[in-house]
Amino acid sequence: MGNQKALILHLEKSGVLKTLEIIEAFQQADRRWFVPEAFSRNSYIDEPLPIGQGQTISQPYTVAFMLELLQAQKGDEVLDVGFGSGWTTALLSNIVGDKGKVFALEINKEVFKFGKGNLEKHSFSNVELFNQSGFDGLPESAPFKRILVSAAAEQAPKALKDQLAIGGRLVIPVEHTIEMIEKTSQDKFKKGMFFGFSFVPLVG
Repeated sequence: MGNQKALILHLEKSGVLKTLEIIEAFQQADRRWFVPEAFSRNSYIDEPLPIGQGQTISQPYTVAFMLELLQAQKGDEVLDVGFGSGWTTALLSNIVGDKGKVFALEINKEVFKFGKGNLEKHSFSNVELFNQSGFDGLPESAPFKRILVSAAAEQAPKALKDQLAIGGRLVIPVEHTIEMIEKTSQDKFKKGMFFGFSFVPLVG
């Protein structure tokens, strides 16, 4: 069973959760709020859980790892692609604060309803949700200082790289690798690769 405090302690001891602002976001966005009732007793286990439609709420270790790579800051405008249960959106909402904003995309209609319902039960005033594909990003709200993708692509979509602000970061699973892409100029990027992860596919 456990609780959110025990989960956070586990992630800190694992060495994956390190940044104070991200730890505080985990404290403020309880994973239990985003897990289907049928799996609520497993909310604080460090593993992915089904949320319906073949989708999952990601393993806490993976979420912490990706947020540490992303390093969103207070006041950032962030694009959250494939928000699923809404947990990553809630965490990002807490990280960027009142002066920041999270634009969250989810293509599956049923999963969108589930995640939207979870977020609406709690106070996340700096969040805007869209029931659409993430492949094309959200050009009308670009550029974004940070982009987080929670489903695996064959490669980072060009649209997302185009919509990244100079100096910004895109964290995206590519097959079984997490890539952290930094935009150093209008058409130049620096990439780091981290192996050994598994994600549901990014759907167009």
